[in-house]
Amino acid sequence: MWSSIQHYHRPRSLEQVFALRADAPDARYLAGGTDLLVRVRSGEQRPRTVISLRSVPELWGIESDASGQTRIGAAVTIAELLRHPAIREHYPILARAASRLASPQIRTVATVGGNLCNASPCADTAPPLLVLEARVETLGPGGSRRELTLEQLLSAAGETTLLPGELLGAVLLAPPRPGARGVFFKKTRVQMDLALASLAVLVELKGDRCQRVRIAAGSVAPTPVRLRSVEALLEGQPLADPLLDEAQQLATASVAPITDLRCTESYRRHIIGVYLRRALEQLRTREVKA
Repeated sequence: MWSSIQHYHRPRSLEQVFALRADAPDARYLAGGTDLLVRVRSGEQRPRTVISLRSVPELWGIESDASGQTRIGAAVTIAELLRHPAIREHYPILARAASRLASPQIRTVATVGGNLCNASPCADTAPPLLVLEARVETLGPGGSRRELTLEQLLSAAGETTLLPGELLGAVLLAPPRPGARGVFFKKTRVQMDLALASLAVLVELKGDRCQRVRIAAGSVAPTPVRLRSVEALLEGQPLADPLLDEAQQLATASVAPITDLRCTESYRRHIIGVYLRRALEQLRTREVKA
């Protein structure tokens, strides 16, 4: 219930953020609030202190440096991500996934950092960021910084490897690889629902042969995961139908989903296999940028 929140702060710099957190170690950070405020309202979480990150300029913006690396501030909203021309042009697989996240109203306030730090197995931005081999920058007191792979950040369902008081500062993307093509699929019960299963596939082809493959799935393990065994099977091989059959079977066996109120374990496995084959068939027959 809302009465649990006794102190709400809106700092305007990282220094103020960490000073406030030092005074209230149990404080919760707030970005878009699309997850935290729902949990507070339901009584699942009862923080006494909330520190808003909305007015911290170090967490804003999407920028590319001279090397072509793109930095996406953790407080960038999903709507801002979708509108940004560099994301749409150079990382369209990420834009496609972002466009499937919830509703336009939620995308206006939900943030990139929040979608990742919530550490949900069904986070829509996680599979495309995994195949793009994204790294994340964490920020801590005293100017401390760390750089991790996204896989290193996501440790378990609802858990990250952020240190106490640390926050996510940015997502870092390497320059787009020439000739890369990618697709993103998401299975839901109804429009705007959480993913029952999702799949991102990124390939570089030479003729019909896979030079490089990256595959990641969501909602089928405690965290979004790379399907490395399927990647290894496909790399260096032509995308002929017998190989696609084998890859589909391996993908189905490589995930570890659960049965819950929304879906069965067997159906989630089935969907991942179907989506993988569909992705590879599309990628070998038409131009799709990643």
